[in-house]
Amino acid sequence: MQSTKPASGMRDFLPEDVRRREYVIGVIKNVYEHYGFEPLETPAVENIETLLGKYGDEGNKLIFKILKRGEHEASGQADLALRYDLTVPLARVVAQYQDKLPRLFKRYQIQPVWRADRPGRGRFREFYQCDVDSVGSTSPLVEAEVWGAVAEVLTRLGFTDFVIRINHRALLTSTLNAAGIPEDLHATALVAVDKLDKIGADGVGAEMASRGIATEAAAKLLAFFASRPELDQAAAFVGDDQAGTSAIANLRAILRLVEQTAAAGKVRVDMSLARGLSYYTGAIMEVTVADLAGSIGGGGRYDNLVGMFLGQHIPACGFSLGLERILVVMTERNMFPASLALSPADVMVAAFDASGLGEAMRVAGLLREQGLRVFVYPDADKIGKQIKYADSRGIPFVAMLGENERRDGTLTIKNLGTQAQDIYPQATAAAAIIEALRQRG
Repeated sequence: MQSTKPASGMRDFLPEDVRRREYVIGVIKNVYEHYGFEPLETPAVENIETLLGKYGDEGNKLIFKILKRGEHEASGQADLALRYDLTVPLARVVAQYQDKLPRLFKRYQIQPVWRADRPGRGRFREFYQCDVDSVGSTSPLVEAEVWGAVAEVLTRLGFTDFVIRINHRALLTSTLNAAGIPEDLHATALVAVDKLDKIGADGVGAEMASRGIATEAAAKLLAFFASRPELDQAAAFVGDDQAGTSAIANLRAILRLVEQTAAAGKVRVDMSLARGLSYYTGAIMEVTVADLAGSIGGGGRYDNLVGMFLGQHIPACGFSLGLERILVVMTERNMFPASLALSPADVMVAAFDASGLGEAMRVAGLLREQGLRVFVYPDADKIGKQIKYADSRGIPFVAMLGENERRDGTLTIKNLGTQAQDIYPQATAAAAIIEALRQRG
């Protein structure tokens, strides 16, 4: 028999899953819009040349390529690809619509992306990213505001133990130089360093050796990271390297502004933070929570990416929250509010026989006009069976419409939580149910 499982790394979303996802997305949208970010959407499919070369060698391997179609199918060549992230499409959009977009463009984007990665806990091949980006300014206020918005989202969702880890790509470059790693090996060294959380210092040391990095240089770098240095110690390590000292000054400026945001007290300098994507140019950041390997989001400044499409310098900075990882942690920790509606309706209308179905439809419309979510039971089953169904679906109230109720213009409302039932005029039944729902919380 044919398997009904979705493809590896992909998932079906049942109603309860969708409601939880929409709750989180609703919080994210609300916060981002309060910070002045505007919505943007881009196609699921991009031209392959748009994506290739933007994520480094490791990223290129994870792009889902789409083979040419029709008469070109036999060539085995790809001309399109599924969207890998939301940042490169943003850069393309800014380049394409520069005459229609404001000079200072702040956007958020919540859409799925695809990566040919190995599935794991909180890691999928199709997943949603929740991006927030600011284009057009080099001011450290941009980073501080992005970090503040992300911190406010997580706080509103109920996270208290998150940490925003920060570093700077220019400072990281200076650190590699100070450790004695040649410039032509920086890119491959960063690929190894980016795995420090996953494989540990010994694993990174071994991988660096396999990538041609001298043992002494790798050991010096890893010992520096192990000391958990702050910016003062970083300044001493890189000495008078101009790029490194400028990066430290930039981070200090951002941190001063962060103290005026929701991210105050949540930011920690982490000199080992690398961020594997090759397009970052300045401050970089990741958010981690306890008990979850890896991060629940990351980002940074990428001042050269838009210029790859436009041929001119346009500064930009952004952050991406991983929706799936947030949902995994919130589900495991039971963080969703009790008031989150996981049932399909507030009330179910039950007719006693087929002759009452038309009246049931009319009453359902009346209740819906008052703002209630209403499920009409479609079959003329015994009332006990109908009530049992409503209870199994978590519908808290049943509006019973028998012969007497149709004659008198009333509804018998049964509260399945308390088992109490009362008779109301049809015109006031909705108000009674709404009040009962409010008391339930």
